[in-house]
Amino acid sequence: MIKIESANFDEKVVKSDLPVLIDFWAAWCGPCKLMAPVFEELSTQYEGKIRFGKLNVDENQDIAAKYGVMSIPTLILFDKGMEVDRIVGFAPRPVLKAKIEVLAKKVL
Repeated sequence: MIKIESANFDEKVVKSDLPVLIDFWAAWCGPCKLMAPVFEELSTQYEGKIRFGKLNVDENQDIAAKYGVMSIPTLILFDKGMEVDRIVGFAPRPVLKAKIEVLAKKVL
């Protein structure tokens, strides 16, 4: 799991040799807290295939605005620096896992 910030976005996402799935979140967001352990668990499952990162929208408002993140949690999958797909809102573990499986098939 990598911490994504405005300062390292190009290095960690745009120039990444692997697809990157970013969790746009905030500390005050209840649904974000519920989704965090599932996101963490899935990050180990896809290690070496997809990088998982977290971006705090309160600390990196410029990136959130650039990608039109209007509600959180929002997961955006990037491949070669381009947005491939996104998941908006909380999803229970089985739904989130199934959605990430679909996203993974788009880039793997």
